[in-house]
Amino acid sequence: MPSQERTRLEAVSRLMMLVGLIGVLASVVLVLSIAEARSDLPANRAEAATAVTLILMIIVGSRVKARVRIRSTTHSMTWNESAIIIGMAVAPPSWVVLCTAVGMSLTLIPKRLGPMKATFSVSKNVLLAAGAGMVFSLTDWRWPPEDAASLIGTVAVAYLVVTLIDECSVIPVIALASGIRIRDHFRSNLDLRLGGSLIRFVVTVCTLVILQVDSRLLLAVPPLVLSLHLAYSTRINTRTEQQAWQRLARTTDALNVVNLDQVLTTAVTQATELFSADEVEIELREGDRTVRGAAGTITYDGPAAEPTTVDGTVLTTPLEGHDRATGVGLLRLRFRGPVQLSEREQYTLRTFASALCTAVRNAQAYAELARVADEHAYAATHDALTGLANRRHLLDQGTEHLSSRHAEGVTALVLIDLNHFKEVNDTLGHAAGDQVLVQVAERLSGAAQPTDLVARLGGDEFAVLLRGLPAPAVAAHRAEALLTTLHEPFDLDGMRISVEASGGIAAAPATGGMAELLRRADVAMYQAKRAGQRISTYAPNRDTADVARLTLGGDLPRAVADQEFTVNFQPIVDLGTGAVTGAEALARWHHPTHGMIDPLRFLEAVERSGLLPAFAEAILDQALVAASTWRDAGFDVPVAVNVSPRSLLDARFPGSVLARLRAHDLPPDRLVLELTETLTLSQLDVVDRVLSRLRDEGVRLALDDFGTGYSSLSLLSRIPVHELKIDRSFVTEMESSVEAAAVIRSTLDLGRSLDLTVIAEGVENEPQRRALWELGCTGGQGHLFARPMPAGTLLAALRRGSGGRPGLLAPPLHDAGAVVRLPASRRSTARGRNQPA
Repeated sequence: MPSQERTRLEAVSRLMMLVGLIGVLASVVLVLSIAEARSDLPANRAEAATAVTLILMIIVGSRVKARVRIRSTTHSMTWNESAIIIGMAVAPPSWVVLCTAVGMSLTLIPKRLGPMKATFSVSKNVLLAAGAGMVFSLTDWRWPPEDAASLIGTVAVAYLVVTLIDECSVIPVIALASGIRIRDHFRSNLDLRLGGSLIRFVVTVCTLVILQVDSRLLLAVPPLVLSLHLAYSTRINTRTEQQAWQRLARTTDALNVVNLDQVLTTAVTQATELFSADEVEIELREGDRTVRGAAGTITYDGPAAEPTTVDGTVLTTPLEGHDRATGVGLLRLRFRGPVQLSEREQYTLRTFASALCTAVRNAQAYAELARVADEHAYAATHDALTGLANRRHLLDQGTEHLSSRHAEGVTALVLIDLNHFKEVNDTLGHAAGDQVLVQVAERLSGAAQPTDLVARLGGDEFAVLLRGLPAPAVAAHRAEALLTTLHEPFDLDGMRISVEASGGIAAAPATGGMAELLRRADVAMYQAKRAGQRISTYAPNRDTADVARLTLGGDLPRAVADQEFTVNFQPIVDLGTGAVTGAEALARWHHPTHGMIDPLRFLEAVERSGLLPAFAEAILDQALVAASTWRDAGFDVPVAVNVSPRSLLDARFPGSVLARLRAHDLPPDRLVLELTETLTLSQLDVVDRVLSRLRDEGVRLALDDFGTGYSSLSLLSRIPVHELKIDRSFVTEMESSVEAAAVIRSTLDLGRSLDLTVIAEGVENEPQRRALWELGCTGGQGHLFARPMPAGTLLAALRRGSGGRPGLLAPPLHDAGAVVRLPASRRSTARGRNQPA
């Protein structure tokens, strides 16, 4: 038996025992009253008329009531106490007790109440009469009283005793029947109950005074009683409605959350109190889910087939909005007895159902958005084939671990490359190669420790980040164990093939972070390959890259002074027309000894050297000179310049940019600043101020490498960009990876929703161009259109054009005026954008 049902049965048992005890006490009182009344029967018509009058007073006092519904039971506040005390003042106590029993019985006959309710109503009033009779007997009461003080004092004590007996009998019974704590019910409407008792006491005293002075004045009592009763009833109804609206307001406020479980729990527990129901049930259409609760707790959460244990009245309301659109489910209120809601309660129920419908829809929409966001985040940080972490996730996790102050032990990286893997693809096909990669991933994951991070960097290259090692030498033993798992042949559709692997080990350096750790492991791995070894540990004395880097760092001041940094430009092209819509500035170092040096080799040194502002100004000047030259030649092409994250920390940076725009007489919107940064940096206030000033002045902002993990939706919500640039890794894999295509599609949808320009990087062939255009991407850059080139070369290419059309670097996908049949996905997108809201 469920605990909730067992608790209810225990409450019913205690209720029956309490009502039975009250009935037994009342029976004893009635037996004693009958014995006493036998010796004091009405002797004449006047006394008989008094007895009849007492019975009528009890009947009238019971019928004039203020009703309050709790659960399926309606409880009434009557004028019985006044009738009983007035009767006690003018008639023998035994008469009043018997007349009370008779009057209550006659009152309840037409109502056809259950045995328990009828027994309780009669017995309680008999006990009230007995309590009042004891007070009058102990005070040696005589009618008429000797003075007003005697009248008021005796009636006040009797009324207090009657009120205490009434509260002590009614409140526990209601609490057991409704499941409400006795203390809470006692506090509920205490002021109204005390005020009502005081009013009835005053009316009782006034009635007795009038009866003593002149009985003809009793004609003024009924109108007075009626007026007071109406005022009291109105006050109760007003208070009840006020409390109901306050509870409704609190409940609807509590529903303003985006967690569906919390919405349903709040709705069920609050509705129990709001509608005084024995059980509340919410049935959702989506997911075949039913949530049920009673007395402020959830009793069931699961499929809709589970039956309820509450029998009685069921009020069902559809969960739909004010527009009567398709609802999300049903709301059921269950009562153990017959219940009919008032007009106010019906309106409250409709309002609550509408608010709950809105809350459920919002929670379901948020859950779907969170699911899609999680899928996109997972796809951006994991390899689609093996499910391992990808390069970006490895770098992010490694950087976070290395920067943590609480990181314990030694951190090392093992880089693993499969030897001659290309032969597997060439001989057995790419499908067989993919199977090998999946099995390698499974073996490496099985051999790794729970604290390790296994990643696939691309192709046949894997990495394992080892964390918390007790000593650097342990890394070699762990690497040996990882490579040993690859010794066993791999099963490929009945064939067994062996794959050899080489590994490089590097411990985390003191400086350089995760990128340097990865570079060192890569150096060690290629040292192992060149030496014909299976594993090699990084040795600084054999790393010529570090020596070269130190040399380059020393040459930086001279390079800035002698203007050795140059800029090449890669055009950004409209994918549909082939027209050039912009150009990205790419910095190069023309070293007098080492020749042309890629920025990946010197940018970190520039940022550490303190020469970043001078370097950034030199690159920006060259980019703006080129844009101005193109503009004078008739090609108004915006130029995009990459911005170092450190520049965004300099509050003087916006002023420097705007000064150079004015110096070259270029509008601010001809400059696009491409940003690549983490969420942590975007939360700095100085970055917000720098970017806001640049945007306010008209400079366009672009978010580079979108979808790789460097940028995110939370970053996009803080930085007011104009453009998104899809990372080249997604474009490269879009034809073979469903996840990469999904990231591109979601980025384009996001761009359309936020009215942002979306540009795809790394467009290498015509199929990629056409696929991107059909998805709705309008801009792209890559080797398909042009490699990075000097400004003059690009100007010449613009003048030369394509197909005799200046400004074009590629032929249009379609001729002008041609009727283009769009794919279904793009047609639906276009219709969605053109439809009215």
